[in-house]
Amino acid sequence: MTASPHSLDAQDDASILREIQAALHGLKFGSVEITVHNGQLVQIERKEKFRPHAQSNKSS
Repeated sequence: MTASPHSLDAQDDASILREIQAALHGLKFGSVEITVHNGQLVQIERKEKFRPHAQSNKSS
């Protein structure tokens, strides 16, 4: 999930916080990166990690 600078330019603080909250929603493992340029939020990037479940009964 990445928000473009155009969608965040005219937003107020509450809208920006909702965008960040949406990026965090449902995230179990990963990160949310917020990019600021000249004091303005320009990008929100969500990176999510998926790990396969370990098998308890492996065949030999």
